[in-house]
Amino acid sequence: MTFFDLSRKNAWRKPLRTVLLVVSIAVAFLIYGLTASFLAGSQGTAGASDDILGVTSASGRGQPLPMSLLARIGALPDVAALSYYTRLRGFVGTEKNVVAVSATDIERLLPVSGQELGLTPALIDAIRPARDRVLVGRALADAQGWAVGQRVAVTAFDLPRDDGSRDWRFEIAGIFEGQSASTDTYFMIARYDYVNAARARGKDSVDGFALRPHSGISPSTLAAKVDALFANSATPTRTQSERQFLEAFLRQYADIGLIVNLVVGASFITLLMIVINTMVFAVRERTFEIGVLKTLGFSRGAVMALVLAETLFVFALGGAMGLGLAKLATVLVGSQLGLVFSLPVLGKGLAILLAVSLATGLLPAINAMRTPVATAFRTR
Repeated sequence: MTFFDLSRKNAWRKPLRTVLLVVSIAVAFLIYGLTASFLAGSQGTAGASDDILGVTSASGRGQPLPMSLLARIGALPDVAALSYYTRLRGFVGTEKNVVAVSATDIERLLPVSGQELGLTPALIDAIRPARDRVLVGRALADAQGWAVGQRVAVTAFDLPRDDGSRDWRFEIAGIFEGQSASTDTYFMIARYDYVNAARARGKDSVDGFALRPHSGISPSTLAAKVDALFANSATPTRTQSERQFLEAFLRQYADIGLIVNLVVGASFITLLMIVINTMVFAVRERTFEIGVLKTLGFSRGAVMALVLAETLFVFALGGAMGLGLAKLATVLVGSQLGLVFSLPVLGKGLAILLAVSLATGLLPAINAMRTPVATAFRTR
């Protein structure tokens, strides 16, 4: 019998107890996997760019900026590509079915973030012929069941048309896939000229500008230059990277990272107390056997390693189940809920698994190592 076989058989000595431990560990790692995937997806840690900069009003994201700023920003020598956008938030069918529309100049958008969004020449050609055509992200198209050629109506929350209606009708010209699974594709790309001509207020204004610096230019340096350009104007700006923008947006509602860490921390602290208590009793039940192992020549270190290996086996089984279920959830509903089970999430999960298993098995392992042979034999 190998060392691993002995640890495995000790772990399954009482199957019901082991199954309950494995389920508890699996639940804890499932909670971790889902919350960490949500954090990676919502804050863009897996897909947001540090190179793409967003320029919005210093008074708040709800304040529009005049289109005249476009020429002044574009005149900066460090700007490689520049685009603009206006957000249209509304719903399709019922008010709970919220969708977002980004109205922009598709030709300007292509060099800024076309690669990240997965925009192709065929998609660009498809949106050109008619002003009411849109490109829909894969996540949004799958969630709504939309297809190319279909016409959809978006009822805007706060952007009425000049005819008094709030219904914006679009024809789906194509579906963009995104560069990777972590890319946000739960929105539509519309033509700015169509939205600007038909809206009742705010004509010739935008919600913000998006720009990409030249190679070798620090994004933070360029952001400072842009803000300095309008520091004493009637429309001061605030320039941030895409990652900073998303994190600041979420912090308006809550510190998502802190909440996730508290939830995960609480689940693992509870798990530690449960498993440590169970393993201490499990090892205490085998005190006589530990004395026999020492009599047969097992060193104190070998006995300690045996208990730690047993704990690691249980954690590996439960952790693999929990992380596997979390990955399955992101595959099934990740695009709708913004879950991204990335390699950093998996790597952190494995590190937590190793650390928690060692911390859990340390106390019973030390007790087993320190138990004298005579004391062990007196328990029988």
